[in-house]
Amino acid sequence: MNDYYPHQDYSSAASASEVDRTTFIRQTYLHVAGALGAFIVLETMIMATPLAPALAQLMMGGRFSWLIVIGIFMLVSHIANKWALSATSLRTQYLGLGLYVVAEVLILCPLLLIASSVGGEGIIMRAGLITMGVFVGLTWVAFTTGKDFSFLAGFLKVGCIVALVTIVVGIVFGFNLGLWFTGAMLLLVGAIILYQTSNVIHHYHTSQYVAAALGLFSSLATLFWYVLRLLMSLTSRN
Repeated sequence: MNDYYPHQDYSSAASASEVDRTTFIRQTYLHVAGALGAFIVLETMIMATPLAPALAQLMMGGRFSWLIVIGIFMLVSHIANKWALSATSLRTQYLGLGLYVVAEVLILCPLLLIASSVGGEGIIMRAGLITMGVFVGLTWVAFTTGKDFSFLAGFLKVGCIVALVTIVVGIVFGFNLGLWFTGAMLLLVGAIILYQTSNVIHHYHTSQYVAAALGLFSSLATLFWYVLRLLMSLTSRN
């Protein structure tokens, strides 16, 4: 997960002119769409090659392999977010967003491979549609209420730490976290989307549309991960 707390600047989108604020919001969501499109294209290309099963074997070959993968992913996410927040180079910002998209492509590959064997391509499509529906719904809530959800920051920080510790403990001791954990993560990611969307409206600087897009795309990808896991669990029970 990336850093959910944007660089603060007195000249935020909320205090900008109507034209600048509208342009910033449009650019942010265009970049989210671009990142999503790049993710779909790259993931589809990899899934159609022998690289996909090779990656799955490498990343999930042993109990601690996945733990190493999570550690590398967190490090890469930190670097990508830091680059995306660069105040001096637009090129560095795009490199950060691109790096994060590639990282998501790689880490989601094993799960998509397993999902396709459990429920075929249909389950992946359903997970994608549900994810987009939830994301759009939460975005609508944030924009229509105009509420500043920055008060969630402390809760989200604690929630992310607890989630990470739970995942690590599950991997180390080899137990299945189950549906309860998936459900809890869906609630946590939903709250993060509200928080990040609120930051887009109230706190990001109008030049930080790449960083804002990275944060939203990160949550969108995480939401997809747990929606897909939920559908896989329900399918395997039938």
